[in-house]
Amino acid sequence: MRAFIVAALVAVGSLGGATAWAETVEVANVKYETVVDLAGQKLQLNGAGIRYKFVVKVYTAGLYLTHKVSTTPEVLTAPGPKRIHIQMLREIDGNELGKLFTKGMEANAPRDEFVKSINGVLKLSEVFASRKALANGDSFSVDYVPGIGSTLLLNGKPLMAEPIKEPEFFTCLLRIWLGDKPADDALKEALLGIKKSRRGS
Repeated sequence: MRAFIVAALVAVGSLGGATAWAETVEVANVKYETVVDLAGQKLQLNGAGIRYKFVVKVYTAGLYLTHKVSTTPEVLTAPGPKRIHIQMLREIDGNELGKLFTKGMEANAPRDEFVKSINGVLKLSEVFASRKALANGDSFSVDYVPGIGSTLLLNGKPLMAEPIKEPEFFTCLLRIWLGDKPADDALKEALLGIKKSRRGS
């Protein structure tokens, strides 16, 4: 009887593991966990999609929030920690990527918000300029925690000794993909959970 109970528990555990393994969303063969932990809170995958340049897949991006929303204002004002996670699908020059991010922030953020973000924008540019390239498979994340700031990570490892404290920086950063002039319209919709990228995965 005891052996039967142990066998049953093992079977249930195996099923539970299978269920946990299935709790991912796959985009261009990149798996995004549907729930992650950040600063002691559970964040949900709000949406994930692909950044295209013409017909070339450049990277995938996933947005994590404490609860799901479907508009840019809701994302920007959502309480609690947030994460934007990017995984490269091709090699790109680090300096070039930094310039593209800076250009995207300046094009989408209100002037006063961008000015308040300058410290973070400069640090972000310095980080990317110091790297020769981001290779296919490299991942880049920015975690925002209220009261602490934004932490930049490359392949899961922090890139700076101290977080970027200005909260405007993270809001400005998100506007690259969610602003009025997003990097990719289909990716914006995917991050907002409106629909999957029209160009597929």
